[in-house]
Amino acid sequence: MLFITLLYKLLPLYFLIILWYISGKALWVKKESVATLLIYIIAPVVIFYWVYRAELSIETLSIPFLFYILASLIGACFYFIWNIFYPEDSTKNILSFTSGTGNTWYFWLPVISILLWPEYFSLAVLAILGFVLYENTLWFYMTAKWSFSTKESLKKVMKLPTIYAFLGGIIANVYWIDFNIEMIAVFDNFIWAYSVLWIMIVGMWLMKISVSTIDFTFLWLTFLAKFIVWPVLTGVVIFLDSTFFSFYSESAYSLFIIISIVPLASNTIALASELKVYPEKAAMAVLASTLFALVYIPIVTSIFL
Repeated sequence: MLFITLLYKLLPLYFLIILWYISGKALWVKKESVATLLIYIIAPVVIFYWVYRAELSIETLSIPFLFYILASLIGACFYFIWNIFYPEDSTKNILSFTSGTGNTWYFWLPVISILLWPEYFSLAVLAILGFVLYENTLWFYMTAKWSFSTKESLKKVMKLPTIYAFLGGIIANVYWIDFNIEMIAVFDNFIWAYSVLWIMIVGMWLMKISVSTIDFTFLWLTFLAKFIVWPVLTGVVIFLDSTFFSFYSESAYSLFIIISIVPLASNTIALASELKVYPEKAAMAVLASTLFALVYIPIVTSIFL
């Protein structure tokens, strides 16, 4: 039943991927321009609004940093795994970046809407922000390092507006800045644009992929990271907290389990495109993991939730 419900909710996602694939073939829209628009304009507005709406507390504010640490550990692990066998190959940069991500917007929120929604919105958003921090700080720098100098990579990180939007959202939340209805409508429109354009990036990059270009080693390592290492490490965190610390609630544990089993993040493709580090490999891994998750998520949630 969960499989059918999840498939029904996600069908528009697959339809849009196909639509943008066809559009990319026919219209030759510049993928890099869409990626830049997402990273520097649309995403920061959405992040600001998410943080502004979240219910902040010591417990909830620790969640993004928890997932930042988990994502960083996994990213570092897979960076060194690839580096052992292929030290001169820049695939290690995008592999480490991709391994730590999760498709929280398109996959995690629909799953939560089926199983736990709506009372867990704030926790869900704050967990998502952990991945935002991961993608826009150290690991953006690490990925950029292959194509750019240290100085240029640091400049690129400092130019990313997402972190400033995150801090601005906290300030607006704490001081409860009151936005009028018209402004709220603008934020909502940005969220719709954010959703559609991330999907557009996936579809447009798929047109560059052929069977001969698929890196199967990269593919199975991303699957290992996302569908084995992530849930195991998250399970360890839950066990330690429930046994020794009791810092998080049972509802938080449910959220943690779901976030650990979602597929790879589609925004990885936009960031790889911006940094010129194998965006076609990222696109193939995102699509394959998204298809696999349709079966994987119902199985895992039926066992543990």
